[in-house]
Amino acid sequence: MELKGIISISGKSGLFKMVGQTKSGIIVESLEDGKRFPAYAAHKVSALEDISIYGYNEDRPLADIYEAIYKLEDGGKSVSANASAQDQRDKLLEVFPEYDEDRVYSSDLKKLFKWYNVLVDNGFLKEAIENADDDSKKGKSDEEE
Repeated sequence: MELKGIISISGKSGLFKMVGQTKSGIIVESLEDGKRFPAYAAHKVSALEDISIYGYNEDRPLADIYEAIYKLEDGGKSVSANASAQDQRDKLLEVFPEYDEDRVYSSDLKKLFKWYNVLVDNGFLKEAIENADDDSKKGKSDEEE
């Protein structure tokens, strides 16, 4: 699954989609309200596809975690970002039992589930998982030939 073009901007709430480029930055669109604005080099921008969750043995990409939650929830929303930290930890344990509880903070879990629910609301996860499934089917048929 790919989360290409979906970013988080430090100091700004929510997730954003890159929609264009300027000489000094990028144009982003909020996934929550659709408003567009420029993000400059001074903003700390993190691409969701580059974020991982700490594990005891190895870190797992956020996309893998979201795919597992999506399948666990049958394509629906998961626990709320306002749910208790224990509820969020329990849900993450269902999909990533070996995550490092000492290095993954409650604030990280809050963002993880808030972002997941925003992506589900906007259809990004459904689209990304369907595209990943199509790609894996193509790969299998290519290997069979």
